[in-house]
Order: sequence, then C-alpha cells, then structure tokens
Amino acid sequence: MAAVSGIEGISSALTAPASPLANTAPTGDSAFATSLTGAIDELHALQSESNTLKVAAVTGDLDDIHSAMIASSRASVTLELVAAVRNKGVDAFNEIMRMQA
Repeated sequence: MAAVSGIEGISSALTAPASPLANTAPTGDSAFATSLTGAIDELHALQSESNTLKVAAVTGDLDDIHSAMIASSRASVTLELVAAVRNKGVDAFNEIMRMQA
C-alpha cells in the first residue's frame, strides 16, 4: 500500500503561525474589486491551461488525459461561478435601481 503524503497547502497553513495582521485584506469596495479581479485572473489562467492541454491531447503529445479533463472541468466550474457572481451583482444593481427614495 502506498504512503499518502500530506497536502502541501493545507499542511503548511496548519503549521505556520498565524499573525492577525499578516493577511490583512483591503476593506470595502477595493476588497470586492480585488476579489473579483483575482477570480477573473484565475479563470483566465485555468482556461489557458485547459486550452494548452487540449491542444496537446489533439496533437498526441499528452501522456495523461486525466490532467486535461481535470483542467477542463476546473475551468468550466470556475466560469460558472464567475458568471453566477456577475448575475447576482447585476440583479442586486437592478434591485437598487428599482428602489424609491
């Protein structure tokens, strides 16, 4: 039976001492804008990786088809998430515009 190694991101987060000011995020409008920009940048990176793996699969240079399918699924789910957030933002804006003073 193969040994299971720890997940690097989680194990380093659990062992690193947490400073309350270390991960201070911007507040207000800039926090939302930063989060949205980060999500769109991540979506672009995932789609780029997915496209690269798709081309490699079509040309026969891809050894592991699973990585292409995982990248494609991650890009698809992230796109759906970003679209849902956008739709909720538009709905909220429209609701605010319908309010009477």
